[in-house]
Amino acid sequence: MSSLINLLLGVVTSIGGFVEVGSISTAAQAGAEFGFALLWAIALAALMLAMLVEMAGRLAAISKRPYAAAVRERFGIHFQIVPLCAELALDVLLLAAEIGGAAIAVRLLTGVSYLWWIVPIAAIAAALLWTSGFSVIEDGLGLLGLATLAFVVAAWRLQPDPSSLAAGFVPSLPDHERSRYAFLTVSIIGATISPYLLNFYSSGAVEERWSAKELAVNRATSFLGMGFGSIVSMGVLVCAAVVLQPLGITVDSYEQAAMMLIPPFGSWGVTLFAAALGVGCLGAGVEIALNGGYVLAQAFGWQWGVNKGRRDAARFSASFSLVLLAGTLIALVGVDPLQLTMISLGLTVIVMPLVVLPFLVLMNDEHYVGQYRSGAIGNIFLAIVTVLAAILALIVVPLEILGG
Repeated sequence: MSSLINLLLGVVTSIGGFVEVGSISTAAQAGAEFGFALLWAIALAALMLAMLVEMAGRLAAISKRPYAAAVRERFGIHFQIVPLCAELALDVLLLAAEIGGAAIAVRLLTGVSYLWWIVPIAAIAAALLWTSGFSVIEDGLGLLGLATLAFVVAAWRLQPDPSSLAAGFVPSLPDHERSRYAFLTVSIIGATISPYLLNFYSSGAVEERWSAKELAVNRATSFLGMGFGSIVSMGVLVCAAVVLQPLGITVDSYEQAAMMLIPPFGSWGVTLFAAALGVGCLGAGVEIALNGGYVLAQAFGWQWGVNKGRRDAARFSASFSLVLLAGTLIALVGVDPLQLTMISLGLTVIVMPLVVLPFLVLMNDEHYVGQYRSGAIGNIFLAIVTVLAAILALIVVPLEILGG
């Protein structure tokens, strides 16, 4: 019975935690500009994420090590320093975007400039980090994140054409704006497969003392949770395609994105959008800051653990606090959160091989996973898609930046 409860809780919180500033931004822009044509990209990215998350949980359950600590041990700090710096830099940029997204959500409800809300939101995140255990951060914020199911309900109410939806799951090239289409494909992958998720998930598994007995629950949680979570992202894309594309709105701001929920929900549409955006961004922001502490502490062999007393793991606590502070300062500069999000996601895909390829080596090392090694087909699939996506990102991200 306890395993069933853990499975249900894991799936539910995975759904709530799946959608945040990156997935909302990319799905809204993809739907508004290309209709249903990029549904396949969300499905592909969700499958990759489910496979990687399952592997992260398996690594933690068998080796009792989170991803960052295992990489440090297997390859050494000299190898790890490059992906470590890249991940921390991306974590700070994404954290700034999440804080900015949460602040814009409050602005949608109050009309007060989002810059006034950045410090209060960061203070809430800091309070959660300093006073809460892992279950509160993961499960509590994940349950609140179920507000994002509003996009699924909205997509159902809008009644899109089934044949057009089905066609969106077949990869194809558009007859216009192909570089933009490629950039959004890359951004969807980056929004879905953020490197912080792997270490955050494996660190949580270690904190909760998983063992081989949890492998079945881990597998079901990974694939069901990520699968249902991707449906929420698809709901965002469908709403944008049905509501915004016919109006020629390309989603240059979150205020424009909020319009997609007005036809299905009327005057409550903007409120529901703000709630989904705000809760999703706050939850992701807390997780990203916490992961910054995890990565630094595990790479340098410090005491770590959100379930430990903050003084007992002082350098870990200082690390996540500094990451949160850095993200807050960048958000306060006033960089547009939507633009920051999109560029950060493109850069995320560029550095993905530095994260995924060493991970695949770990998952085939008997010292870490024993008899629970990954299969060849899954390894080849993840390696090929990761490398191809990175090459594509190297081409289209500069084009997007130079093209404005």
